[in-house]
Amino acid sequence: MAIQALIFDVFGTLLDWHGGVAREAARILAPFRPDLDGGAFARAWRDRYQPGMEPIRQGARPYTDLDTLHGESLEGVLAGFGLAEAVPAEARRDLVLAWHRLDAWPEVPDALTRLREKYLLAPCSNAHVRLAIAHARRNRLPWDAVLGAEFAQDYKPKPAVYLRAVEALRLRPDEVMMVAAHSSDLAAATACGLATAHIARPDESGPGTGEPAPLVPVDYAASDLADLARQLGC
Repeated sequence: MAIQALIFDVFGTLLDWHGGVAREAARILAPFRPDLDGGAFARAWRDRYQPGMEPIRQGARPYTDLDTLHGESLEGVLAGFGLAEAVPAEARRDLVLAWHRLDAWPEVPDALTRLREKYLLAPCSNAHVRLAIAHARRNRLPWDAVLGAEFAQDYKPKPAVYLRAVEALRLRPDEVMMVAAHSSDLAAATACGLATAHIARPDESGPGTGEPAPLVPVDYAASDLADLARQLGC
C-alpha cells in the first residue's frame, strides 16, 4: 500500500468523550443534582447519538449539525434523570458545548505530530467544522484539513463521508487509511476501498466498554495511536 493520508474517527478514537462529558455534566448540573452520576449521564446521552443521525442517513431529514442533534437528544436525557423542568436554557446550551471541550487521550497530540511528518492528516468525523476546530485548538491536533460529516452533508457510515474525504485530498481510496476505534466504522471504510487501522480503546465508555481489538479484518491493529505511529515508521 502506498498510503499518503490518514483520516480519523474522533469521538472515542482520539478524544475521551465519556470522561469529558461526564466531567462537564457533573459540573454544570451540580446546582440542580449534586449527586449526579456524570458517567451515567454521558452514556445515556451517547446512546441517543446514532438514533439521532439515522433519519438524516435515510434521507428523511436534511443534514443537521451535531450541536443541533445533541441539543435535541439532551431533552430526553434530562427527562430520564428527572431534570426536565429544573435546568434552564443557558445550562442546556452549556451542556451541548461540553462536546466542544473534550480532551484527547494522552498520547494523541504527539503521535499525530509524528504521523504528520509522513502523511496528510484530517478528521473524518461526525463532528461539524466548528466543533472539529474546537477539538483541534484545545488538544493541539495538527490537521491539514477538516473533513467528514459537514463536508459530505451526511453521517458515517454512509459511503459519501469517506469518499468525499478521499476526493478532497485528490487521492484514490487505496491511498487513504481510515483510523478508528470502532470496527463498524472500519468495515464501512473498507467497503469504500480505503485501508484501515484499528486503535484499541478498551475503556472508551468506562472500564471494559470499548474494543480491545478489531472485530473485522484491518490492515493495522494498534494498542494506541503512538503504537500505530511506530508501526508506520514515524
